[in-house]
Amino acid sequence: MDNLTFRAATDADIPALVALVTSAYRGDASRQGWTTEADMLDGQRIDADALLRDIERPRSRIVLAERQGGLLACAHVAEEDGAGYFGMFSVRPDLQGGGVGKALLAEAERVAREDWGLPAMRMTVIDIRGELIAFYERRGYVRTGIKKPFPYGDERYGIPRRDDLRFEILEKPLSGAVA
Repeated sequence: MDNLTFRAATDADIPALVALVTSAYRGDASRQGWTTEADMLDGQRIDADALLRDIERPRSRIVLAERQGGLLACAHVAEEDGAGYFGMFSVRPDLQGGGVGKALLAEAERVAREDWGLPAMRMTVIDIRGELIAFYERRGYVRTGIKKPFPYGDERYGIPRRDDLRFEILEKPLSGAVA
């Protein structure tokens, strides 16, 4: 992607991150893109306190994708249980499908592999999100069959509009990882 740059988020980025993540997943604005969860969940997707904790903790980075100083996308990568964990993947809805997300995912994998020497990347995806899971499978992720319950009743994760939500763990080996 021409002129796309990456950097780690700071606490000064938190208001812009809350707006970006919300626009990618919740409400009518999210329907411009294909990552919307608006038919499954209402409420918040992220809050400022959670972002600050992720920015400040060791072996955790919120990676920003920018072009000419403008925020286009973000993702959280962290070390969890000896592997990379990828989450909070958000691309501006009007830019989805244009390659920004693929470049950001590759950068997050690079961080886990090269900066931290981790052997694999994992993520949790709502298991009824077939199109999203297919996107990750095309990038080398595999469904592990490991399911986790959706945290019904915990509004930090949103307010469910369905009663059949659960997560599945996807994983990808990161070749060339060195500890």
